[in-house]
Amino acid sequence: ARVLSPEEVEKLAKDQVLVSEFKQLKLEREAQKNWDLFYKRNSANFFKDRHWTTREFQELKACREFVDQKLTILEAGCGVGNCLFPLLEEDLNIFAYACDFSPRAVEYVKKNALYSTERCKVFQCDLTKDDLLDNIPANSVDVVTLIFVLSAIHPDKMHLVLRNIYKVLKPGKCVLFRDYGLYDHAMLRFKSGSKLGENFYVRQDGTRSYFFTEEFLSQLFKAEGYEQVVNEYVQRETVNRKEDLRVPRVFLQSKFQKP
Repeated sequence: ARVLSPEEVEKLAKDQVLVSEFKQLKLEREAQKNWDLFYKRNSANFFKDRHWTTREFQELKACREFVDQKLTILEAGCGVGNCLFPLLEEDLNIFAYACDFSPRAVEYVKKNALYSTERCKVFQCDLTKDDLLDNIPANSVDVVTLIFVLSAIHPDKMHLVLRNIYKVLKPGKCVLFRDYGLYDHAMLRFKSGSKLGENFYVRQDGTRSYFFTEEFLSQLFKAEGYEQVVNEYVQRETVNRKEDLRVPRVFLQSKFQKP
């Protein structure tokens, strides 16, 4: 993904102690509560609206067979709608299903002035166990967006999310994926005692984050029957001019298709 400095290599090599199994099980049990508390503390103000989605994912336009074709999308893990509402504003020919793990996040979406049941249907869902078919017809979705969502889920359960999504996606259509890549700056900022497993960490607020390699993600999708279209690292540099800091960001941006 990127070449680490000797100091970064040393830091990662030192940090091998894992959080206890007892605490790991507690974090898994309380995952929904921790995300609900996150949204309680930050309300709808933490993440910026993602107006970059249509720019980064040209497929949202390219997957149309004709101009103004109505698309049905699923935003899996919609948070408070930072990606959902810019999309609905920019493209009037989209109907969106949207779901999130956190009941509080779903309520924020429903309270948004832009929320309309004619344009979208939002519902609470644990993607690892709640069947999407309870809310979405089988083989009915043109595009699924999975943006900074899978990283918050335990690696042992990620395949369940992909299996769930597969059921509602039309044959020949795609999942658009973006998430944290290996050696992203956020990974290197974790203090000792935050490690849950390989490339998997817990934040102070109890929410968790996994950092993906191309190989891991590719195997994950292919094992559930998807075909790989694109799977590559995207490197960015975040600049904090006030503090004169340049921070290396690494994301994985991918597209997987249901045959």
